[in-house]
Amino acid sequence: MEATMERDYSKYGRAVKKTLLNVAMMLFTISCIFPLVWIGYSSLKTQPEFSNSILKLPQTLQFGNYVEAIKLTNMLQLSWNSARVTFLSVALIVLIAFVTGYLVARLQFKGKRLMVVYYLFGMLVPIHALLVPVYLLFKGTGLADQWFTLVIPYVAFNLSMPILLVTSYILSVPKEIEEAAAIDGLSFSGAMFKIIMPMAVPVLTTIAILQFFSCWNEFSFALVLLKDEAMRTVPLGMSFFKSQHSTNYPQLMAGMVLSMLPVTVIYFAFSSRIIAGVMAGAVKG
Repeated sequence: MEATMERDYSKYGRAVKKTLLNVAMMLFTISCIFPLVWIGYSSLKTQPEFSNSILKLPQTLQFGNYVEAIKLTNMLQLSWNSARVTFLSVALIVLIAFVTGYLVARLQFKGKRLMVVYYLFGMLVPIHALLVPVYLLFKGTGLADQWFTLVIPYVAFNLSMPILLVTSYILSVPKEIEEAAAIDGLSFSGAMFKIIMPMAVPVLTTIAILQFFSCWNEFSFALVLLKDEAMRTVPLGMSFFKSQHSTNYPQLMAGMVLSMLPVTVIYFAFSSRIIAGVMAGAVKG
């Protein structure tokens, strides 16, 4: 009898713990999702409606807020600036990370361990601690306020994690594949790009998507290095959002929705690939 009661008590305890854990996770999920939902429906209000109550749903949908937001922020120009810098930065990050990760995984050379530590150290230094030196360097060399200005720090400060992911993934690929390719007459670089690179597509896709998020949403370097209004990116342009006399918050939120739209679409479209790629790069088979 006592043993049965202990088993029942143990099952009851596990059920209570599972329920509490599920409730906690649901509350956490709601706390993350609600701000996005709130921004979405608030962007469809009038300014008086928003001033009267920031939580109520709009009485009529004001899609004109999006038209005004595009005009006030020059959203098309901002989007073009962000897209140009982001896609170029992501392409360079993926290429450099793949080549570097492959060399680290396959070759033995002096200073290899030091180079790995150097890239690991890059993950520990906050970029905000380097904003002033980077600004002085770019200002002194005339690299500030150019269309390619942000590509340099974006690539330099986002290589650490991609290189580690590629290195881990390449280590899980048997060397016999490259040895067989070498016997068939394929060069070292040929094996790297024609054999291994197609096999590394999952982890490279994950790197590209994650770096797209990072570069598109980056604000600090854009704020410090870009003074020319024509060169501003979407996050920087949104920080200067204003109407003639005061801030129209529904229009501001409409601009925020437009700025979040590309990364949101890409995330939901490729979320499964992100998880699969991270697992492929993190688990050595």
